[in-house]
Amino acid sequence: MSIEVDFSKVSETELKEMQEAGLTVINCHRILAKTSDNIVGELLRDYEEFFEWDHYPDGDVYDFETHGQYYYHAHPKEERPGEHGHFHTFLRPDGMPPGATPAVVEDFAMPDDPDDALSHLAAISMDPKGFPIKLFTTNRWVTGEVWYEARDVCRFLHRFEIDLAHPSWIVNVWVTNMVTLFRPQIRELIYQRDIAVRRRKEAFPDRNVFEDREFEVVTECDVDLDAQMTAIEAALSER
Repeated sequence: MSIEVDFSKVSETELKEMQEAGLTVINCHRILAKTSDNIVGELLRDYEEFFEWDHYPDGDVYDFETHGQYYYHAHPKEERPGEHGHFHTFLRPDGMPPGATPAVVEDFAMPDDPDDALSHLAAISMDPKGFPIKLFTTNRWVTGEVWYEARDVCRFLHRFEIDLAHPSWIVNVWVTNMVTLFRPQIRELIYQRDIAVRRRKEAFPDRNVFEDREFEVVTECDVDLDAQMTAIEAALSER
């Protein structure tokens, strides 16, 4: 799907946050390029082999102060043409703002550990050269998340941060700032996700939509770092 962001409706404060995040993302690419490296290669540099479906790093990256989490993995190439793999980003309940509660949906059951009721924010697709190409949201079964309504998930975006040196400080900084840089697009993907889920349920009322194996990627859009920065700078110049 194509997402058109009206940057004139984005607050000046958020535009400045996005601009700063974009400059950080670009700087991460610049620094890695000096040694012919990239974001994905940096994350995988200590692994001799890369296996489809495995999480990288093993056990995921989890910040115990912010409660942000992410991992990288890949599907078979025929499933996602043009993609090397993707990052899945999450926020756990201990990092969520007050008032956030799981949605009451079909077959919902709280995990034994309340902090396991994590929310998937968005995934970031990477091309074989280690550059971002898409953002997407997924159905519940894909990551085993607990479902939160779009209005809550969009609040979580402001809380996502990976403030760790391990396994790679530059990758952690990059993932954190990608979520900030493309926050308007991610918000729209999340709201469209909920609409798509409702429509799927209406089309197949006898299915548990959240466990529907034919319904995996719910919403997605292309991303372009240069175009995003140009749009942000143009919007700021008009303020």
